[in-house]
Amino acid sequence: MSRAESSPTWFGQPRGLTILFLTEMWEKFSFFGMRALQVYYMTKQLHFGQARASLIYGLYGAGVYLTPIVGGIVSDRWLGRRRGVIAGGLMMALGHFMMASEALFFPAMVVIALGNGLFLPNLPSQVGALYAEHDPRRAGAYNLYYMGVNLGAFLAPLVCGTLGEVYGWHYGFGAAGVGMCLGLLVYVAGARTLPPDTRPAPVAASAAAEPGGRLGLLVAAGLAVVLFRSAYEQTGNTLAVWIDEAVDRHLFGALVPATWIQSFNPMFVFLFTPVLVGAWTRREARGHEARALRRMALGALGAALSYLFLAGVIRADALAGRSTGLWPVLLFFAVFTLAELYILPVGLGLFARLAPPRFRATTIAAWFLAAFAGNLLAGILGTAWTSMRPDVFFAVTAGVAACAGAVLFGLDVLDARRERAAGPGFVV
Repeated sequence: MSRAESSPTWFGQPRGLTILFLTEMWEKFSFFGMRALQVYYMTKQLHFGQARASLIYGLYGAGVYLTPIVGGIVSDRWLGRRRGVIAGGLMMALGHFMMASEALFFPAMVVIALGNGLFLPNLPSQVGALYAEHDPRRAGAYNLYYMGVNLGAFLAPLVCGTLGEVYGWHYGFGAAGVGMCLGLLVYVAGARTLPPDTRPAPVAASAAAEPGGRLGLLVAAGLAVVLFRSAYEQTGNTLAVWIDEAVDRHLFGALVPATWIQSFNPMFVFLFTPVLVGAWTRREARGHEARALRRMALGALGAALSYLFLAGVIRADALAGRSTGLWPVLLFFAVFTLAELYILPVGLGLFARLAPPRFRATTIAAWFLAAFAGNLLAGILGTAWTSMRPDVFFAVTAGVAACAGAVLFGLDVLDARRERAAGPGFVV
């Protein structure tokens, strides 16, 4: 048993995972708290048209995933991971508090995006270092970490969304800033449980040890994730608009706030993740190595299936002359979330595992670069919302996700052939 496997644990995992989990939870509480209000704030308070709001939503979502490239380079070369997390978190908290002023709406988004550039690549890059290389718990580590993302995403619409819709938009934005501050307190308090922020090996030695095929594989997988993200990000954009305008949100006689619907997705993450991680960990312990690309392909195709189901329900309800209720939306999110767990945390883990030691934060930032391009494409795709029927739009979205799945399946087949021809280099 390695030192990592025999070190003190919480819930059967390294203690540092809990600290990273909680830090990420509060950061995502702030991020999704702002996102839950963003489109509604622009269309209802600032009176932007839907197309303009969609573009701004897409540009902001793209921006928060573009800045990590610079932040990752700065952290790998000079700042270090811990100082990157702290500096980035402080900037993000400031940006959320700036949202209290309508005049600072656009500058606030810029400050949040810049802070996120330092925070985002440095926190998940510490997860893998908590485990020994062949620790069977490592297979599901990023899925457990991803639960922190979704706990924050689950709480954010309930707290920030309610404050924004009932008491005023600025109360919701302020609560997001408080969440970011709490995340920083957790991170600093639990610093002793985290991997040491040591200087990595020299560039030449690190680069020489890396198989040449890894870079091409990561680039190709990243491009497929761009397609997937353009479909995935519609849940906070056009799907949110449709839910607000067209869904009968009455449940047991009460009207459910539109922002609360965004909690369905993280709710299912909590239900499904322990089952998936348990199954994957047992499989790894028996010596069956997982192929990440195959799981990612299944995830993209599952998301396509969920959007296709939604398109069918909307069309059937339209022909019957009735509004779509909450139960089909709940089923959509169940399938969509299960698919998400097969691609997003698995892809993050793939990039972290194949990252050169000296450029770990930069490689993680490259994963989020795919999210940048995907969010930008999602914003552009969302501008077609007003020119299509909802069922047609979601059917097109399903086609985009299916294309991503087909590309990922193709990459998995090519990589498997290369492994058989050249011998086992690395299993992805």
